[in-house]
Amino acid sequence: MSSHMRPTLWSQPDELARVLADPGPARAAADTLRGREVLLVGIGTSWHAAQHGAWLLRAAGVRAHAAHAADLAPYDVPVDPAGGVIVLSHTGHTGYSMDVLRRARDAGAATVHISAIGAGGDVETVAAEKSYAYTASHTAALARVAQIAIALGADLGGDLAAVPDAVQRVLDLPGPLLDVPPRLVELVGAGPNAWTAAEGALKIREASYVAAEGLSSEQFFHGPSVALDVQDALVVLDGGGPMAARTAKIADAVAVTGARVVRFAADERLGEQLSIFPLTAVVQRVALELAEARGVSPDRFRYEEDPRREAAFEAVGF
Repeated sequence: MSSHMRPTLWSQPDELARVLADPGPARAAADTLRGREVLLVGIGTSWHAAQHGAWLLRAAGVRAHAAHAADLAPYDVPVDPAGGVIVLSHTGHTGYSMDVLRRARDAGAATVHISAIGAGGDVETVAAEKSYAYTASHTAALARVAQIAIALGADLGGDLAAVPDAVQRVLDLPGPLLDVPPRLVELVGAGPNAWTAAEGALKIREASYVAAEGLSSEQFFHGPSVALDVQDALVVLDGGGPMAARTAKIADAVAVTGARVVRFAADERLGEQLSIFPLTAVVQRVALELAEARGVSPDRFRYEEDPRREAAFEAVGF
């Protein structure tokens, strides 16, 4: 089945190279945020980007943390006027995220809005995507935050310029990366890649409609791992770092149950912080290939298959 997701996913090396060749907007954003505690805000895939972004900024010594926009806006959580706020939104139309951005601006906080080209952001990523399974805009947003972190003094452990080629190597792997499982895909990673695992689960669910869950390896081990057996698959995302050996042992234990264990390791020369880029491409490919294997569209939340779903979901609003 043809889709918009496939060519957009494969465009990422070129898009990342373009973004990384243009560090000016990120440097300006870093000047805006310099010396402030930073709150990163998003929903959905952008929530995972906010979590990744907090890891990246903390490498610069910034006091950074992430919050879900729906935990802030409807609860009238005040914005610190002395702080900085980064709002990540692919389209610039996500209601709660835009509400937080307005409140932050009204409070006098330093704000940075990262969004698609033409979506009204302060720092732009890529052209608006046609598929709802956001891929290139996600990794480009991560690249922008990485640029901000570096401008603030971060040592990310590897060369950011090497990221496009690392993503290309993932796209060049023979596929499919994972066959269709009869029941559940569990994804695990440690440190920043716990959020890569969470993003993988989101992508698999929205693109292929397969049940999936993404957790940190340790959180998975303490309870959820019991549910896996021969009906399931475990996707292990190895970005290196201090939890890599522990994550490998957990995966070895799960293999004893008969569950399929599939391991993906990033090039260790990237370092754990930058491993999020190729490992994100891994989980995006898994989601797309599961959708193609099942003959379903990854692009529009099943709307083509069931117009009632589109009417119901659009009525809720985004």
